[in-house]
Amino acid sequence: MLPSSEHPGVRARHVVVIGGGIAGLAAAHRLVTAGARVTLLEATDRLGGKLLTGEIAGAPVDLGAESMLARRPEAVALARAVGLGDRLQAPATTTASVWTRGALRPMPKGHVMGVPAGPEALEGLLSAEGLARIAQERELPPAELGDDVAVGAYVAERLGREVVDRLVEPLLGGVYAGDAYRISMKAAVPQLFEAARAAHGSLLDAAREVQRRAAAGQETAGPVFMGLDGGIGTLPPAVAAAVRAGGGEILTETPVLGLTRTAEGWRIRTDERELTADGVVLATPAWSASALLAAEAPAASAELARIEYASMALVTLAFRRADVAALPAGSGFLVPPVDGRTIKASTFSARKWNWTAERAPGLFLLRTSVGRYGEEEALEREDDDLVSVSLKDLGEATGLAARPVATEVTRWIGGLPQYPVGHPARVARVRETVAALPGLRVCGAAYDGVGIPACIGSGQRAADEIIATAPLVRGTVRDGRE
Repeated sequence: MLPSSEHPGVRARHVVVIGGGIAGLAAAHRLVTAGARVTLLEATDRLGGKLLTGEIAGAPVDLGAESMLARRPEAVALARAVGLGDRLQAPATTTASVWTRGALRPMPKGHVMGVPAGPEALEGLLSAEGLARIAQERELPPAELGDDVAVGAYVAERLGREVVDRLVEPLLGGVYAGDAYRISMKAAVPQLFEAARAAHGSLLDAAREVQRRAAAGQETAGPVFMGLDGGIGTLPPAVAAAVRAGGGEILTETPVLGLTRTAEGWRIRTDERELTADGVVLATPAWSASALLAAEAPAASAELARIEYASMALVTLAFRRADVAALPAGSGFLVPPVDGRTIKASTFSARKWNWTAERAPGLFLLRTSVGRYGEEEALEREDDDLVSVSLKDLGEATGLAARPVATEVTRWIGGLPQYPVGHPARVARVRETVAALPGLRVCGAAYDGVGIPACIGSGQRAADEIIATAPLVRGTVRDGRE
């Protein structure tokens, strides 16, 4: 569709996007591409949300998310659409470990988010008793899943707690910073949930079926994850540049104070001015969306207010490469909470991403993560303390004794929404209520997934629904009036 400026006598519909994280940027990009007039309002002084690049010891580094799932198309497609296609990069290695029971143990293969198709998949990680417990699963009576169930509780019931504590928990914790015994299976592992229903409650059969489907598409699917040369944090500014090039307006440090439905559309109030819009995409965290919807959609507001968030911190460390030559191979390791360590994972960035090593050949960059739902007290420590405890755990796990030449601690307070049992039903109720208000949609990590492709897809879905509800070009303009 041509921009409205190329259609004399018509006015493009105005859509305001509230929130400048990757979901809001994706929505704005979709709307601008379709021919809408877009204004994006971001409360903070920067765009991108949890996608952030920085520097340590002069080397570029991601201080937020550092990879995106490539088996979902939205993120890779958006990167290509905004001119970053030649910078997409698969990990140099995906070999990882689990630091548990006093040793680094190879990450098992042949599982679905830690759920195996049989005990042999987890040999070397679990005890003999834990493996024997898995083998007994088909002797159990079929399990009823109902409308939803907690991943950890269901897997523990079918396969034993050791599977959850040693593998499911650290894998899910890496995604949600949450507690596997609370996280919704339907929301977090929907393919496994549906397969378990079809397999009449046999979890091993369900995992085997999910793996079979994955293997069938593996030959042409390409890498599971992708990064960007220069960091995933380079994606938001590239999308923002494309939005501006399409005629969109982006305002930072512009918090929205009020959202009101009018006879003509919507009125959006900031501390400096009021905007009118034909449509609104609300791409903010749940607590902010709740406040803005309190007057116009109190039922949706109440549901959103119940969504909880977890906080975490990333500790980025730069070493002289020569000082860490003895580090074990691989891209890093996960740490089960049951082992009582402070860090929950470490990524050897210089091994995982070729671009990191190429841009700082004399340095070795790695990072640890600290904090999860219900354990945020670790984040109250000073930066130096978080660095010290990270080095202590790294030393015990890998033998690392070197001192870093530079450190950076990045705190993500309230960074990750939690998906407890019933979350999909809550999201459905929110969307049903919001859809009753013409020209309003919601999107972001609080709804359909916390990963980058899921957030982008959520923003694009919201934009598509706004586009579908009414023509993007309004009336014929005469003497300044429609």
